[in-house]
Formats: sequence, structure tokens, C-alpha cells
Amino acid sequence: MESTYNPKSIEAQVQQYWTENKTFQAVEKPGKEKFYCLAMFPYPSGRLHMGHVRNYSLGDVIARYQRMQGKNVMQPMGWDAFGLPAENAAIKHNSAPAKWTYQNIDYMRNQLKSLGFGFDWNRELATCQKDYYRWEQWFFTKLYEKGLVYKKNATVNWDPVDQTVLANEQVIDGRGWRSGAIVERKEIPQWFIKITDYAEELLTDLDQLTDWPEQVKTMQRNWIGRSEGVEMTFKVADSDETFDIYTTRPDTLMGVTYVALAAQHPLALAAAKDNSELAAFIDECKNSKTTEADMATMEKKGVDTGLKAVHPITGELVSVWAANFVLMDYGSGAVMSVPGHDQRDWEFATAYGLPIKQVITGTEDESIETAAITEKGTLINSGEFDGLDFDAAFKAISDKLIGESKGKVTVNYRLRDWGVSRQRYWGTPIPMINLENGESVPVPEDQLPVELPEDVIMNGVTSPIKDDPAWAKTTYNGQDALRETDTFDTFMESSWYYARFCSPDNETGMLDPEKANYWLPVDQYIGGIEHAILHLLYARFFHKLLRDVGLVESDEPFKSLLCQGMVLADTYYREADNGAQEWISPSDVNVERNEKGQVTSAVSKVDGLPVTSAGMSKMSKSKNNGIDPHEVIDLYGADTVRLFIMFTSPPEQTLEWSDSGVEGAHRFLKRVWKLAFDFNEKGAAPSLDGLSLSSEQKKLRRELHKTIGKVSDDIGRRNTFNTAIAAIMELMNHLTKASMESDADRAVMGEAVRAVVLMLTPIVPHMSHHLWNIIGDGNAVEDTLWPQVDEGALVEDEKLIIVQVNGKLRAKITVSAALAQDEVEKIACSDDNVSKFIVDKTIRKVIYVPGKLLNIVAN
Repeated sequence: MESTYNPKSIEAQVQQYWTENKTFQAVEKPGKEKFYCLAMFPYPSGRLHMGHVRNYSLGDVIARYQRMQGKNVMQPMGWDAFGLPAENAAIKHNSAPAKWTYQNIDYMRNQLKSLGFGFDWNRELATCQKDYYRWEQWFFTKLYEKGLVYKKNATVNWDPVDQTVLANEQVIDGRGWRSGAIVERKEIPQWFIKITDYAEELLTDLDQLTDWPEQVKTMQRNWIGRSEGVEMTFKVADSDETFDIYTTRPDTLMGVTYVALAAQHPLALAAAKDNSELAAFIDECKNSKTTEADMATMEKKGVDTGLKAVHPITGELVSVWAANFVLMDYGSGAVMSVPGHDQRDWEFATAYGLPIKQVITGTEDESIETAAITEKGTLINSGEFDGLDFDAAFKAISDKLIGESKGKVTVNYRLRDWGVSRQRYWGTPIPMINLENGESVPVPEDQLPVELPEDVIMNGVTSPIKDDPAWAKTTYNGQDALRETDTFDTFMESSWYYARFCSPDNETGMLDPEKANYWLPVDQYIGGIEHAILHLLYARFFHKLLRDVGLVESDEPFKSLLCQGMVLADTYYREADNGAQEWISPSDVNVERNEKGQVTSAVSKVDGLPVTSAGMSKMSKSKNNGIDPHEVIDLYGADTVRLFIMFTSPPEQTLEWSDSGVEGAHRFLKRVWKLAFDFNEKGAAPSLDGLSLSSEQKKLRRELHKTIGKVSDDIGRRNTFNTAIAAIMELMNHLTKASMESDADRAVMGEAVRAVVLMLTPIVPHMSHHLWNIIGDGNAVEDTLWPQVDEGALVEDEKLIIVQVNGKLRAKITVSAALAQDEVEKIACSDDNVSKFIVDKTIRKVIYVPGKLLNIVAN
């Protein structure tokens, strides 16, 4: 055994061993408990960042620990390979997205392997490959046949630069999140999947997910947004037209003073034909902000349509306005406006001089003259409903509407059907055919997959398959037809990859049900909380769809969820002549710090001139503060990177990158190596005889087995890896001071060193593998079970007793743990420093806390 820890040579050898022996290849073993560990797969951008390293380090520690519990573990890896960034990169580098993507995959795969992650590379998949998206297309056609897919014109957020539809969350301050272009509102044909059919199940099944963070479940509940309210019909005066409105506050119905329609509401569009002001307003609204957050703060604008609506109970006429704060995509595109009790309605009514009526009591400090009274209360100015509270008013008013066939009680959801059409190229072609008569039909199964051509030239404006008329041309039942040239939202691919990993090479079906039902659900899923809503919700939805076509049996895809925090690093900049901040990489800065770790001096390594420290920030290209994992691996080895990542912070909290922390992690590994080397140099240790040990040897064993118990709980149950490592470090402090001279010393040390190596195996697998080959039992460490607590070692033969006289410390005595109280009292009273404080005094009482404290009360 080498006396010096040399990670570079060790890690290469160990990785070669894993590859040659197919150590992490997972095979179904019926009857053996399985554990499916999965970290969210990466987008192949070309380089790993420390966020990736943290995500996959967490997963690898969990997977390796569960393997050492004797479970059949699967930990796969793949690539979320479609998406707009590849198109933009291809344009920038004058390449095809496919070529750029595959090159990045090759590079990043090597990066992942260099970090020693125990992935089953035989299961690797890339979502841009036809043997993957073929089954996604097949599944979409089956959903169409089940009535869960439909096409309709929809008003969308259109990015004129990226030439694609954006979700509301991708519109920031009215601009596309990636291009920065002003977003337009545009109506185009879109394909939708009926996720709303599963809204209630998606909501109620959150209660099954007991091992998910409560924060994530709350975010999903809010996104689904279940509400119980009343849907009622308003009649347009002097017309046969009617329109529906949904409200969760029917108790305020008697306070309606106007009605607001979305600009795109059919009634508003019809009225605009003879109203130029209204037509101009509708055109203006096409480019309005559409997120709920934006609409809450933007200026409320509207135009009177000239229509009047009939109040469904009083019969009074109220004006009908088109307003920019009402969206056609939400509810029916019409709202009853109660300015006395809704702040948005109050602001609009105040701006346009509309009536404001109070129908709910408020506090003494509240007045509708200054703001809406939004809290629930007792009804006033509401005729027959006066004096009712919210619940009673809800029932009375809904009953009246139902009795007059003007309304019904209904459950509504904030969730909207999933629009899956995208106008970009680098994605899965939607497997539909558009016929000359305007109908659309699924691509026949024997014609799947509809392949995306990979050898293309990007012009930076439109999709190559939209620019190539020949690609779209096809026939259907002998008639000319056109393929759909939109591609799927990339959330489609990431919504079922976890299931495909169970049988990635299956050529006869989307999944092999037997294998899928062996591995699923995923036992541990790991990823950033930024995916808490869309990705996780869509994956849960897809799983239920897979279940309902008979491909899986479980209700949910992910049993336990761990959301890791971000990785932060120092940021430095200089101010350019134009006032812009030019960010400088931390690796190009020499830094001096005070005793509190605060930066006192920062100077560029390039020109020796000062730079400004901007504190810690999330690692990103925009601030040039990313740390290249390979640079750190070259300096210290992959195990050091993994140890630092796991030790520095609890997994769900942010992690602050620290060069000194990395150096500290490396020093600890050298300590472990030296202890193992020193032990090995002493020669073979004899068998352990627990009955013949000295008190110091028993104490050391007690510390060892207490540590095994804590580390097992921290990793296996609590996922607090930093505290597990801290416990091992504390144990190392005891071991490095312990003797190795006698046979018994070496026997105890042998047990301890082997246990330390085993406990470190999930975290620093290369060094642990190498050390185990030298001091282990002859098997590979990956095939060795986790150390078990010896309960007998935890039993203390002796106890340290604190002795007090009248509450003041007078002595510390060590006694046999088996002694009764009266015997402990005798020993305590015979102690010289105790006896002199009780001599010639009467002992009134003795308080004894077994094994800890004896307090003698005397006067």
C-alpha cells in the first residue's frame, strides 16, 4: 500500500474496474427488494456545472447506501436532449442541432464517469433518438383515440424572434424569457391534452406522497387550484344572447354593478364590429401581459361595449365592459364585477366612475370609499339575503339560481389543459396528419415514428421542417395530406423518461409492463425545486395515463422526492466605460480575507488591478462564476469534490463554494488514508474478543458503534449527509489518538477502520474501493453490506457520576454501571472532597439520576 494518497491513479483504476465488471448493471430480481434511485436527467448543454455535480452526488450516495443494505438498486442516466437552446447554439456555431447535441452528450458522459457515479450506462437514453420518441408519438395517438387529445385555436404568447409559443411563466416583463423580444398575442391552432380530466385525482393523490416536501405539494395544490363556486347565466338585454360566469363568492352577487369580459370574448368581438374604440382596445390587448402576477399590478383598462346584462336575481341592468384584466383562457372569459368587495373591480370602477355598492359588512376602519372590503362577513343591502353569513348565503343564493334554472354549484380548477404544440424544429414531430377537408387524424401505427430530419441547416428564423414542403407531404387513404409540422413541448419527453429507463431497449412497446412494474415507482427522485410544478405535475399526469392504458400498476411515479438547493460562488466584476458590469471568473482573482472569511482585497491575476466583490451568487454563465468540476478533479480528485459537496450544507439548502472547504475535504481524506496505511503496516489484526477488552478499548468500540448508528440514520432516513460526515470526522478524531500496539488494540482498530471505509463508500467510492481491497474481507466493497450496530458494544460497564453537595459540584466518580443507588452513595460519601462537606451534618435527602448525577442535601 502506498503511504501517500494519490487520487488520480486510484480513481482511474477503480473506474476501469467498475466498467469491466459491469458493477452497476441492474437486472430484475423478483423476490429481492428493489430500489430505484433517479436524479433528474440533464440537458446536454456541453458542460457539467456544480449544480449537476451536487444533484448526481446526492443520488449516488443514496443509491450506493441502499445497495449496501442488500437491495437490488437501479440508477440510470440519460439526456433531455430536445429543446430551443440546441437550435440557438446550432445557429451560433453554424451546425445542426443534432450534431451539437450528440457532441455534448459524449463530452458530458465522460465528465459524469470521471466523477465516479454508479450509473447503469446500459440503460442510457436520449430523448432526441427515434427509438425513444417513437413511443411518445404512439402514446399520443392512443390518447387521441381515447378522446384525451384535441386541437383548437388558442390565443398564445408568441415570441417573434424565437418563432415559438411561450408559457405565461416564460414571459418576463412582456418579453420572451430567452430572446428578450416583445411578446405578441396570437391565435393559432394548437394541440392539447386533457390534463383537466385528471385535476381532481392529481390533487387528492398528493396526500399519498408522504415523502415529498410539503412546500412542493402546496405549490402543486395551488397550481391545480380547486375551488367550489357557482356558475350562473347572465342574459344580454334586448337579445337572445347569454353568457356564463363562475364565482367563488356568490354571497356578493347582490353587489354586482357591472360585468367585465375578456377582450377576445365572442360578445366583445361582435360588439367591436360597430365600435371603433372597442376594436382598437381589443387590438391593444393582444400584446398585453398575461401572467396573473402581471395582471394584479398593471393598470386596469377597459371600454364599454354598449351592451347591458340582466342581473339573474334582481333583473337590474348592468353595463358590460371589455377589460384587460380578464383572460379568455381562464374560466368563461367573463367575470361579475363587485367593486365593493374585490380590489381589482374597485380600481376599475373608480377609474371609470362606475357604481360601488356595499353588500358585506366590514370593520369600523373599513370603507368602500377608500378600498374594497374583501373579507367575508354578514350580508347587507341584499334584500331577502340580509343577515346571512357566507355559508348560509352561498346556499341560499345558489339554491335560488338553481330553482330558476339560472345557475348551478360546480367545482372549478385553475389548471388548464396542456398545450403541447411548439413551432420550433428540434423536438418530437407531432404524429398527426391534416387532411384537405380540415380534419386531423393520427399517423397510422405502422408509419411511426415520424422521423425528424437531423441533417438540416438552421436559418435562425423558421423551422427547417416548416421550410421544407416535401417533408410535410404524405397521403392518407390515397388522398394527399400534410403532416403536422409543429413539434411537442419538451416537457412531453421528460414526463415519462423515468418509466422508459425500466426497459430502454424494448422494441415492441413503449414499456415492458413486467419490468416497469418491478422497478416502479421510483423510490427516490432528486432535483431542483424549480421543477416543483410543471415537470413534476406533468410526470404525475403521464403516469396516470400510463396506468390507465395498462402499462403500469402504481398511481404515482415518484415515492420520495428530494429537492436540492443551489450552488453559490463568489462573484467579481469591474464597471465598464458604459456603466455595464463585466464579470470576472473567481479563478482569475487573487483574494485576501479576514478572520471572519470576508473579502478584504480582490485583485485580477491577469493585470494585477483591483476588482469589486459582489458577494455570493448562484453559479451561472451570466456572472462568469461557474467552477469547472474538471479543474477541481485535476487538483484534488473526484472523491474530494464529492465529499465537499455532501459535507458543506444540508441537501435542501444552498451550498456556498469555498476553495478552503475543498482543501479541508482533501485533508480529511488524507487522514483516513494515513490511518488505514498505519493500520496495514502493523500487520494482520487478530480476531476481536469483546470480553477481554480494557475500558479504553471498550470506550473506543462504543464510539464506533454509536457512529455507525448515527450515520445509518442520517443517510438512510434523514438524508442529512453533512451530519453523517461530521459524525465520521468526530470518530476519526478518536481513532487517530488510539493505540495500535497490543493485539486487542489492533483488533478494535481493525473493526473501526473497516467500518469507516464502509461508511465512506457511498460518499468517496474510489478511495473506499481501493482501501477495502487492502484491508477488507476479500470481496469488492460494492458487494459488501453496510456495517451493523453491535448493541452489546453500546452497553457501558462504567458510568461517570457527577456528585454534588447542596447543588454544588464536589466530585466526579467512575463506578460500575451495575451498582445500585446505595452503593453509589457509599462510594461518593467516601470521596475526600465530598466527605469534608458533609461531616458533622445531617443528610436530609439524596437525589439520584441513575448513571449521571448524585446530589446530597445536608445541613
